[in-house]
Amino acid sequence: MKILKNSLKNKDNIRTQKDFPIKGVEFIDITPLILQKELFNEIIDVLYNKLKNEKIDYIVAPEARGFIFGSVVANKLGIGLIPIRKSGKLPPEHVEICFESEKEYGKDKLELPKLVNEIYLNKNVYIIDDIYATGNTVKSIKNILEKLGSKVVGTGVIINILNLNNDKDVFSLIDIEEE
Repeated sequence: MKILKNSLKNKDNIRTQKDFPIKGVEFIDITPLILQKELFNEIIDVLYNKLKNEKIDYIVAPEARGFIFGSVVANKLGIGLIPIRKSGKLPPEHVEICFESEKEYGKDKLELPKLVNEIYLNKNVYIIDDIYATGNTVKSIKNILEKLGSKVVGTGVIINILNLNNDKDVFSLIDIEEE
């Protein structure tokens, strides 16, 4: 792994594990980013400052690591969080739509929850996740939200693996290349 950009003050913040969860994959462990309170607060502040002047109705965050950052940013912005859940985690009557996402090492079946007392039409949403690799999870989420009439105003991630995608519109704090 080669770090191309690290906009965080504390540069010692990424650790990896080769051949996890399957052989050939280098797992990026974000635990150091949340264990160190100064670093965690810095990440939240950067995301908050980027979004504080935007018109956003909801932060959308995929399970599970997206929840960590997305929920805190949503709270700080004073808006709601839409958690994208893995299939089977919500009772069926609370699922708006179920969809699949192709990952580097398999497929995920994801569920978008129903909103409470409103619909997705004309909602401005911002997607926050931990790592952007191929981008398929975020692209799947964006596609579903747009089909329901929401406007995805942007995507922010902590780490973007640039050589696995060609998306120029993703905001990231750390850019890396897999070697």
